Amino acid sequence: MTIAEILSDEELRRREFPVTRDKIFLAHAAVCPLPRRVAEAIRDYSLKTTLGDQEETMSVAQIQRARALAARLLHARAEEIAFVGPTSLALSFVANGLPWHKGDNLLCYFDDYPSNVYPWMALAERGVEARLLNVREYGRIDAADVMGQVDEQTRLVALASNHFVTGYRLDLEALGKALRERNILFCIDGIQTVGAFPTSVEHVDFLAADAHKWLLGPCGAGLFFVRQSIQAQLRPIVYGWHNIRCPNFVAQEQLVFRPDAGRYEAGSANLLGLVGLNAAMELLLEAGVENIAGRLLHLRTLLVAGLREKGWTVLQADAPARHASGIVSFHRPEADVPALHKKLLAARIETSLRTDRGGRHYIRVSPHFYNTDGEILRLLESL
Repeated sequence: MTIAEILSDEELRRREFPVTRDKIFLAHAAVCPLPRRVAEAIRDYSLKTTLGDQEETMSVAQIQRARALAARLLHARAEEIAFVGPTSLALSFVANGLPWHKGDNLLCYFDDYPSNVYPWMALAERGVEARLLNVREYGRIDAADVMGQVDEQTRLVALASNHFVTGYRLDLEALGKALRERNILFCIDGIQTVGAFPTSVEHVDFLAADAHKWLLGPCGAGLFFVRQSIQAQLRPIVYGWHNIRCPNFVAQEQLVFRPDAGRYEAGSANLLGLVGLNAAMELLLEAGVENIAGRLLHLRTLLVAGLREKGWTVLQADAPARHASGIVSFHRPEADVPALHKKLLAARIETSLRTDRGGRHYIRVSPHFYNTDGEILRLLESL
């Protein structure tokens, strides 16, 4: 099933993405509706589990397939993929699992999503300084800005692959290469690009991304990438039967962790979530992430032009394609943006309402590849 086939056949589009029957859904940067095949995969598995052991109903091969699919999405290896759930949890694994020393510092961005701020701030209790990145524009982070603010005590830089309000996309390759040359670890919150834009971990050490946004999967079924060469350095902060050697479920005298990213999976897997994640990743790979990215940039161009024509201020409207994303946020000083958001909901057009540190409100629009040009034009007409 290609993107062109979906967009040219409304019956197919409505069958594969049932949300399109009832509303125009433009909030994938928040929490996505599940595609039909994802929901059906979860349903079918859950019905099978009524007949026996839940774990035996899902084979080891199916879990390994999930690792392989995630590795394809990230250009990683299957043994570098763990399933630990929410992005917040995976980022906390990094913050609390590294061997920090008093006097170390890290660099993060205070106006990132809080999940990628609080774990780093909490390290102050261990004598680690969380330095807050200075930027020239809200939500715009360039490699040169980052490299100008690290020093010899900087152990890690923790950023998002894409800002959740402005939609400005980070150049992972340029920044990752520069950090590796300085021997500084690079941790990415990838939830706003994985599934929407090619997100390679070639120059990244850690990446976390839950499935409930652009991956089109269930909540709490996230990916956690840990570069194999770093796994011995990132000590697990949770302990259980699954990540530590225990033959025949008998505890041993020594803690011997699994030799791959499974060392971060302490206990039973979120099997329902993994079933849904598998189906979602298969869908995205079938459509092609490069094709999805092209479609999102097309919809962005349509949106930005229409919004500007109507007098709205669009954040990062002129960002070059390599920094542009599927997120478009806009505002106008005299507009009652929260009231507008409610009116759009009443018109069955679902967007997101977001607010910056200064209290300014924005309408955030985040379509996915199955949204049509006509739906974007409906939004513009409604404004």
